Amino acid sequence: MSSYPKWFDDVESITLYDGLSEILGTFQDGTIKITYLEIVKMAGHSCPTVAGAYLMTLRALKALYPDTLPVRGEIKVSFKEASSEGVAGVIAQVISNITGATDTTGFKGLGGKHSRIGLMNFNSDIDASARFERIDTGKKVDVYYNHSSIPGDPRMQELMPKVIGGVASSEERELFGELWQERVRKILIESANSNRVCSVKNI
Repeated sequence: MSSYPKWFDDVESITLYDGLSEILGTFQDGTIKITYLEIVKMAGHSCPTVAGAYLMTLRALKALYPDTLPVRGEIKVSFKEASSEGVAGVIAQVISNITGATDTTGFKGLGGKHSRIGLMNFNSDIDASARFERIDTGKKVDVYYNHSSIPGDPRMQELMPKVIGGVASSEERELFGELWQERVRKILIESANSNRVCSVKNI
């Protein structure tokens, strides 16, 4: 079994209701719990961007669905950037894996229901990191993410070129990974509810 930072297990999970999964017998009651570890496996790595996408989704869904489970496949997500710009594509992929929202590549529906396409938009006229909207009520929230408020350990600046250049010792590679994940831990564990890192605004 692959080892990983054990604090991954301490990150708050996201639970949603997915009607399609219930119909198809995937999950008996349609309830799905998604963990940060599962998202890391999908992304292939853990970094401030992946963590931010997860945290933005967690905070947005809490705001949109304060008294009930979020409904997967009934949430629209918009970005101000193009999908190919910066890290927008990485963030979008994480959010898509959680909410089911896609632009043109997702599931087209079953009997005219449960379509995932057309629920994710880019180049939108917003100033937030992302906008989430409930299809059923039209309620919207803008989410702002700022990982620069959690700086990395200064030693990373010296270690990164060595690691990337393949000249770092095994000890240096291990230390770099530990320092990298410590920053991510601070974002997801210590600052998960800090508006300095992630804030939500009702629209």
